[in-house]
Amino acid sequence: MHSHLLPGIDDGSPNLDASLELISRMMKLGYKKFITTPHIMWEMYKNTPEIINEKLELLRSALKTAGMDVEINAAAEYFLDDHVEKLLSQKEKLLTIHDNLVLVEFSLASQPFNIKEVLFEMTMQGYQPIIAHPERYVYFEEAKDFYDELKDAGYYFQLNINSLSGYYGRSANTLAQYLIKKGYYNLLGSDVHHFRHIEALSNPHITSPLQKLIENGKIMNPNLF
Repeated sequence: MHSHLLPGIDDGSPNLDASLELISRMMKLGYKKFITTPHIMWEMYKNTPEIINEKLELLRSALKTAGMDVEINAAAEYFLDDHVEKLLSQKEKLLTIHDNLVLVEFSLASQPFNIKEVLFEMTMQGYQPIIAHPERYVYFEEAKDFYDELKDAGYYFQLNINSLSGYYGRSANTLAQYLIKKGYYNLLGSDVHHFRHIEALSNPHITSPLQKLIENGKIMNPNLF
């Protein structure tokens, strides 16, 4: 779960051919089922459920034509901005990964002031927020108690697997290790946007911590399909 494989609607796959090649390479790594999650980030990617579902059907058709036997579904990665607040205020139905699970992200540069309020409103409307790649919000490195507050509120955490290889830098790797020790991760995601991400997934430094995460029994990915 968590990838950007739909063609031409965000900063992930630029076209259908690239989508097929990305999926083909991931299949070689053992991936068989995908939940792709294009950005809904209104200042940059004005995606709607209609746009996302149209691209999903296009990709499914191309996969079938290519004889690629994989299961692919789509949801979204919601950036917590004014647009999401508007969707919630209007009680618009959000795209869910499974049942009521909604993947959310926020600024990588600085901590937004109203994270808790927006997440609480999601919960009040029956959604279970999943915090995408919490280890990448490196401004929490000096305020780790905020992670505790998010977990105490009942929100799920999703690890970007490539954070274990140092792909996103030392701070993200350090925070990933910290959150693993705390037992805070519920879900694993590739967050694949391009071929460099797939190459990084083959890094041997990923294997041991990933195996430990899977063996601890808290990872929910198998329940998503």
